[in-house]
Amino acid sequence: MNEEQAHRALREELGVYALGAGSPDERAVVRAHLEGCAACRAELAELAPIAARLADADPDRLDEDPAPPAGLADAVLARIAAEGAVPRADPTGRRRRTRLAAGALVLATAAAAFAVGWLVRPVPPPPPLESVAVEVTDPDITATADVVPHTWGVEVKLAGAGFTAGEVYRVAVLEDGGDAAPAGAFLGTGPAELFCNLNSPVLRADAEGFQVVDASGAVVLRSTF
Repeated sequence: MNEEQAHRALREELGVYALGAGSPDERAVVRAHLEGCAACRAELAELAPIAARLADADPDRLDEDPAPPAGLADAVLARIAAEGAVPRADPTGRRRRTRLAAGALVLATAAAAFAVGWLVRPVPPPPPLESVAVEVTDPDITATADVVPHTWGVEVKLAGAGFTAGEVYRVAVLEDGGDAAPAGAFLGTGPAELFCNLNSPVLRADAEGFQVVDASGAVVLRSTF
């Protein structure tokens, strides 16, 4: 492979590099090339905003396997054909625009492949929810709760309203024997309903309830499993 072919091969890796993909060795090679190639650094700078926007995509919101937009292939080929019609007096501009079109196609292909892979990844079934009764001591508060038994502890899913806006409420899971293990905290939202996922290191078999205390330390909500 001559120098020009080697440079072209590295340039075609810029789209993958901009997405943060590639093996550590492959990324190290591209990074070393960028240190000595101003043209590729400039091209990577133009591709970076596209990669940043792709990073905001949420594959979980896709209802079906993603596919490239209709007509994308024709549009890219038409763009390449149009670039081929640029007068020979401006070969640098033609090559640069062709590289950008190729880089954009690489990014779109890589993003689609990532999304498909994410959709078909093995997903374990969700753990069972266990509804538990709650008792409130403040008449302004309403609440419901479920607990989730995990291998690492108990998760409390708390929904409620009427907690004083801006006040810190602390949650603890009560263990057999009377000990209390911290399970996080939340800020009250006043009349607006809130939803909290609170985690503790207490296993379900050792947990007998949980409680919520306000900033003064008074118990405003408790539950016995």
